[in-house]
Amino acid sequence: MTSIKGKKILLGITGGIAAYKAAELARLLVKAGVDVRVAMSEAATRFIGPASMQALTGQPAWTDLWDPRVPDNMGHIELSRDRELIVIAPASADFIAKAATGLADDLLSTVVLARRCPLMLAPAMNVEMWKNPATQRNVLTLRDDGVAVVGPEAGDQACGETGLGRMLEPASLVEEIEAFFQPKVLAGKRVLVTAGPTQEPIDPVRVVTNASSGKMGYAVARAAREAGAQVTLISGPVALQAPAGVARVDVLTAQQMFEAVKAAMDVCDVFISVAAVADYRVTNASQQKMKKGSARPASLELEENPDILAWVAGRPKPPFCVGFAAESENLAEHAMAKRTKKKVPLLAANLAQHALGAEENEITLFDDHGAHALGRAPKIELARKLILHIAGLLAAGKRR
Repeated sequence: MTSIKGKKILLGITGGIAAYKAAELARLLVKAGVDVRVAMSEAATRFIGPASMQALTGQPAWTDLWDPRVPDNMGHIELSRDRELIVIAPASADFIAKAATGLADDLLSTVVLARRCPLMLAPAMNVEMWKNPATQRNVLTLRDDGVAVVGPEAGDQACGETGLGRMLEPASLVEEIEAFFQPKVLAGKRVLVTAGPTQEPIDPVRVVTNASSGKMGYAVARAAREAGAQVTLISGPVALQAPAGVARVDVLTAQQMFEAVKAAMDVCDVFISVAAVADYRVTNASQQKMKKGSARPASLELEENPDILAWVAGRPKPPFCVGFAAESENLAEHAMAKRTKKKVPLLAANLAQHALGAEENEITLFDDHGAHALGRAPKIELARKLILHIAGLLAAGKRR
């Protein structure tokens, strides 16, 4: 079950080649349990047919301001009154200009002007159209009016040019819509998250590392951003894309992660240490690849890496610190001991054999009030529960 199941959304489609992506967006939303109603500009019907959108949503697609199917001929009023969000995807430069200036000359622009619910725009246009000062002024006006503008992203465009202007991919837009509906319990907070493994070189091609996909840490970063926080993600090497709206800093070794954390610490309200940092680094690493049968001994000399979480928690005025513990047995015993040793107000613990690389996890939170089992669920759902717990402790004035 997703966080948007049962939501009612009006999907508006304007003219542009990216209109084909609206079909996939509608499919994903319906799959997530959303009630999707579609309204299209006349130009949009040149790129994708209303029949396609009706087939995907199970509801008629609306295109005409004077559609006689609306009893009082006021479709611009009725179509949005039971909706919780209007999403325009793609939002062309022309439509953005209309929305910014209050122009209402067709069904979709009139619906937007007469709305009572929030509005989200996903721009899609040529790079030069996006960069044009007129478009930027219009976007700024809309943002000042409280409209959510998501994207665009950079990349190859249908016109053959490259740059900003591509509409976000449908899956990313679903994430943005999910984020929109999350409670903004960390609004105004600055959150620093570490995620993934670190790699400690043995030679140029071999490393000592921990098994970590980074999925839990990335889910936490996404959930914090959904909650309204400004999020920085310091990540070891993983095969994941940074969540939308999250600033990512890539590192390899524990020392590099430590330096990145120190650099961000002065502008941090909450520190969430999810990374599986290697406990040791190799002091006698070879500068050349070690060959089998060579005279070089195969033994490695190790020294401890810095304890990043303990360093942060031990500062004179630390941010609110959250630790993670992956155990293989005696979860509660080891987790409580680690929380005490690190002197952190909150620690999340799980059994490693149940979570590594998986899409789901089972987490228990430990704080001054005891243990709080979050159950087994997709990692993003657990991350959202964790963020709500953090927000509750912050509201209660708990710092360490």
